Amino acid sequence: MRLSTWIRQHLAALRALLALTAITGIVYPLAVFAVAQLPGLHDKADGSLVEVNGRTVGSSLIGQSFTGSDGAALAQYFQSRPSAAGDGYDPMSTSASNLGPEDVVDTPARASLLTTVCARSKVVGDREGVDGSRPFCTKDGVGAVLSVIGPRDPDGDVSHPARVVSVNEACPAQPFVAVYRGVRVECAEPGQDYSAGRIVPIHGDAPADPAVPADAVTASGSGLDPNISPQYAAIQVSRVAKARGISDQQVRVLVDEHTSGRTLGFLGEPRVDVLRLNLDLDRRYPYRG
Repeated sequence: MRLSTWIRQHLAALRALLALTAITGIVYPLAVFAVAQLPGLHDKADGSLVEVNGRTVGSSLIGQSFTGSDGAALAQYFQSRPSAAGDGYDPMSTSASNLGPEDVVDTPARASLLTTVCARSKVVGDREGVDGSRPFCTKDGVGAVLSVIGPRDPDGDVSHPARVVSVNEACPAQPFVAVYRGVRVECAEPGQDYSAGRIVPIHGDAPADPAVPADAVTASGSGLDPNISPQYAAIQVSRVAKARGISDQQVRVLVDEHTSGRTLGFLGEPRVDVLRLNLDLDRRYPYRG
């Protein structure tokens, strides 16, 4: 009697296992696949791939680099925003850098988020012929940060520092500021720890609204953003036009054609589709370089 009950229970469990395996492992995936093949859904289900002359050149959902074999930006193309996903735009490593606004001091292992942003801004500014300076950055493109060492008052301030070090400028660099609160600013000796001092970012004289927009120097949360802001596109127009031997106005017309407004009129920000814009440039105004 007990053996018969045990057998019936296990047979019922086996039947349930087989039925659920068939439903969730076969029927449901096939049903989802079939729905995904319906008109209007097929392209999105297959990855929103973009093809030119039968050759896949990218996805409308995933950004990509437009650089040469040496990693330098190709002058004839609009550049995408930076990516922190793997080596760049890797769907298998989609992620942000997870660094925040307090990451301002460089280490031997890596540059801080602040220095990374400063360096990118300088590169973009030099490339596009605009002012690449930004608040809290030195003119050489590193974080303008001091370690102010000395006794602290009850508020944590160091009113009378004994020593001041520009922590992101390794010796023999000339510090971005010569004197701070009457004390000569020193360059940082490699390998030395200056965390005992109060870390003070210096705003500097850069404009509050930099010419190089934020999306030109920061990665998106996914690291896969295929779009850039109209502001970032605007500062690239002259370079692209010059490289292709056309007028700025001809390039601006294409930028406008590939600019989308806010989703539903209020979600997100206006954006420019970099891949389709570059493809349209190649189609209408082929690069002759």
